[in-house]
Amino acid sequence: MKNIVAGHVAASTTEFIELALGTPLDLWLGVEGESEMERAARLDAARGILADNPDLPDRVSQVAAEAIEAHAPELFNVTLLPTRRTSGRRQHRGGAAA
Repeated sequence: MKNIVAGHVAASTTEFIELALGTPLDLWLGVEGESEMERAARLDAARGILADNPDLPDRVSQVAAEAIEAHAPELFNVTLLPTRRTSGRRQHRGGAAA
């Protein structure tokens, strides 16, 4: 099955997310070993993108929810736990009554 977003075929999950969001994940998550200057520039770019696209957090939530729904439906399966059957009598556990 092909994952197509905005007319592009996504080769991986990461690429699918990046195409859906319109930004690279590294912009938001950072990269290992980045310098303080690189981090500051990345965060500045992220702030600019958020300022220009105030609906982006909602889109991120939507993409995440759709990915969970599509790829992990077992997370939403609810299994009822068996109930303990109790008889009409109360069990005596010993000890002193208060």
